[in-house]
Amino acid sequence: MTDDGTLQNPRILLIVSGGIAAYKALDLIRRLKDQGCSVRVILTQAAMQFITPLAASSLSGQKVYSEIFSLTDEAEIGHIRLSREADLVLVAPATADLMAKMASGHADDLASTVLLATDKRVLIAPSMNVRMWEHAATQRNVATLKSDGVLFVGPAEGDMACGEYGLGRMSEITEIVAAVMGAVSGSTNMSAPLQSLKGKHVLVTAGPTHEPIDDVRYIANRSSGKQGYAIAHAAKAAGARVTLVSGPTSIPPPEGVKHISVLTAQEMRDATMEALPADVFISCAAVADWRVTKVSAGKIKKSKARPPQIDLTENPDILTEVSRSSSRPRLVIGFAAETDALIQNARTKLSKKGCDIIVANDVSSGTDVMGGEENTVHIVRASGVESWPKSSKSDVARKLVALCAGELS
Repeated sequence: MTDDGTLQNPRILLIVSGGIAAYKALDLIRRLKDQGCSVRVILTQAAMQFITPLAASSLSGQKVYSEIFSLTDEAEIGHIRLSREADLVLVAPATADLMAKMASGHADDLASTVLLATDKRVLIAPSMNVRMWEHAATQRNVATLKSDGVLFVGPAEGDMACGEYGLGRMSEITEIVAAVMGAVSGSTNMSAPLQSLKGKHVLVTAGPTHEPIDDVRYIANRSSGKQGYAIAHAAKAAGARVTLVSGPTSIPPPEGVKHISVLTAQEMRDATMEALPADVFISCAAVADWRVTKVSAGKIKKSKARPPQIDLTENPDILTEVSRSSSRPRLVIGFAAETDALIQNARTKLSKKGCDIIVANDVSSGTDVMGGEENTVHIVRASGVESWPKSSKSDVARKLVALCAGELS
C-alpha cells in the first residue's frame, strides 16, 4: 500500500463482453498496465468476435481465459481461482445481457460464473444502445446491481455506432482507469484520478472578472467560480502542482493550491502568462469581453440629461494568447458558456482559439449552471463531441482531470 492509499501493482481481472466497444479493451489493458496494474483477461464468446485472445494476451502479458470447460484450467477449479486472485473485477464493456445475468445470478459461461463466485469488488462500465439502456428491464437490473454493491462508471452520452445518440456509450478509457484506481484504493469516489497528474503543473483560471466603470460600478459575468475551484481541487487531489488564478469569489481556495487573486481581465492575463510554463491550462474563468475605455473617478451621478455614454474596449483574449504562446502547455482546454447553438459555437471557438478541447455548457435561463451545484457539459474536439450526463460540478471536475491525465499519458 502506498502513502496515498493505493495498492501497489493492483491485480485486475478484466472481463470483456461482446459489445462494439470491446475493441477499446485493448487500449484499456495498456492504460491499466501503465498505471502499474497486473491484468488478467476473460473474453466472452461474443467478445472474441471483436478482439482476439492473442491480442489481449500480447498486451496483458498473461494467458487469456474464455472457456468454462477447459480441462487444464478447471482441473484447478479455474473459475474460483480467477475470481479470488484479483483485487478488483472489472467488466468493460458490460453489455445488457451480461448485466442481466449478474442481476439474476445466472452462471452459464466463464464470465458469469466468475462474477457469481467472486468475493472482490466489482466495477462495471456499461455499453449499449440508448433504448436498451433506458429499457425498464435494464434499469431494474441496474438498481439490483447497485443494491448488491456493484460499482458503476458511466455510461456516457454521445453518438453511437448504430447512428443514434443518447446515454449508453462506454465511458472514456481514462475515466475507467481513474475509477479502477479509486476502487482499488477503497475509495467510494469512482472518478478520483489518484496521483494521475503527479509531477505535472496545472494552471486554472476561475471566477469572473470585474471591469470598473467608476469607483462603485463594474461590468462582470454571473460566475460563482465553483466549477473552476472544483477543477483546481481535483487536479491537486490527482497529485498535480496547481496554480489557480481567480477573479472575485466567495469560495476559499483549495488547500495546497497556489492561489493568485485578481480583479480585471488584464490582471488575469498578466498573472496567467507569468505562471507559465504549465503542462495543462484550463481556462474556466468567465472573463469579461470588454472593459471601459476611460474609468470615471468617483461615482457617476444621475442627471436629467441622457444617461452617460460608456465607450468599451476589447479585453485581452487569454485563451488564444496561451494557445499561441511559445510556452504553450501540452494541453489547452477552454470553456464555452453559451445560451444558443451550443455545439456550433463551441466548435467555432475551438478553431478560433487554437486550443485542444472546448468544454461547452448551456447557461441559458433556467439551467441554473451559473452559481448552481450541477453542470451538463459537452467535450468538443476537432475529432468529435462527447456529451457527459448532468453531474455535480465536483464530478465534472474529476472526470475532466481524468481526461487530462489520459491525454498527457
